[in-house]
Amino acid sequence: MAIPNDDALWVSRCLQGDTSAFEVLVRRYQRVVYSVAYRLTGSREDAQDVAQNAFLRAYERLDSYDQERKFFSWMYRIAVNESLNYRRTQKPHDPIERALPIPAADDPVARLEQTERIQSALMSLSPEYRELIVLKYFSDLSYDEISHAVGIPEKTVKSRLFTARQQLEVLLAGNQGMAS
Repeated sequence: MAIPNDDALWVSRCLQGDTSAFEVLVRRYQRVVYSVAYRLTGSREDAQDVAQNAFLRAYERLDSYDQERKFFSWMYRIAVNESLNYRRTQKPHDPIERALPIPAADDPVARLEQTERIQSALMSLSPEYRELIVLKYFSDLSYDEISHAVGIPEKTVKSRLFTARQQLEVLLAGNQGMAS
């Protein structure tokens, strides 16, 4: 008999003593948790630490998970909190890179530089705006999913995303101008 692919079922199994059931949840969400942590911390190494801590924290607090809600929203909130807490404990960093020109599509080095330029601009946004940009454009969540994940009304999500996009465009345009 096949076990349904259901997060609440895996949580229940884990709470009943099947610790291997948590591995299923880790595998299912490790990429998105790492991605969120990377976009919020700006460092691959920091993101790995934060993601690991987020899963550890989730495992320790699994009994507080409300199975009426989506596991992803709960896990996401833990990952964001771990990322923000980590950033607060770190000394301020210099910007990752200065502005870079828009690369040719067939130039992997230039594309990597562009990714770093975007990351630098993201890190210049306030944490609340950065979080929304990451969820919408890097995690591909809907406005409704973002609303549940961050605990604000959908209308507020849309309004803040609009402002965040404007700020990001200004930062990227400014960076672009500096690169020429």
